[in-house]
Amino acid sequence: MLTAQQLATMLNLQDKMNAKVNPDWLNAGYGYLRAAMVESVEAIEHHGWKWWKAQAKDLPQLQMELVDIWHFALSACIIEYNGDIAQSAERIASELASGETAVVFDGKTYEAAQQSLLDNLELMTGLCAAKRFSVPLFMFIVSQCEMTADELYRQYVGKNVLNFFRQDHGYKEGTYVKVWQEREDNEHLVEVMDALDLTQTDFSDRVYEGLKARYPTA
Repeated sequence: MLTAQQLATMLNLQDKMNAKVNPDWLNAGYGYLRAAMVESVEAIEHHGWKWWKAQAKDLPQLQMELVDIWHFALSACIIEYNGDIAQSAERIASELASGETAVVFDGKTYEAAQQSLLDNLELMTGLCAAKRFSVPLFMFIVSQCEMTADELYRQYVGKNVLNFFRQDHGYKEGTYVKVWQEREDNEHLVEVMDALDLTQTDFSDRVYEGLKARYPTA
């Protein structure tokens, strides 16, 4: 289960990233759950669902889609609580503590533990289309995709910090260098995170500093 420290870190990072895109993002009317719905459909594609041809489940891509969905779900939660990060964290923690993975949708009860990953992805898609999100359902899907809560946190922080780093080093202006020492920045990111302790309260700051120490300055 995600810890209080992990929730606080992710919500704060999401708030900062959204504000970097638009300082008034809370009032911009962006469709974050619509975005989560689209990512959920993409996750279904990576899982494979077509009975008329051979398909293989792409687990790494599925995990990446879940991380993207989590970005949008956190954003929607922050908006629901008018930018109050503490209340947003309490809401998510409460949902997780309940352990309630049953979802009532369109008058029917769906129990995540009794459904396949594909069916749960479809259920999450439908919920997002109806402007709803179930954190327990999402976390159950995370487990079905062979991710732990710590790995979700790790991948989320990594992607968020890398996005910040890119923006701070000229990504928007087109001056950012994506390949250093013949390796892409995301490869450096993995190495930086592997050398750090996930439980550190300043984990995200250390990831950023690790990237900064490696980035070419000339």
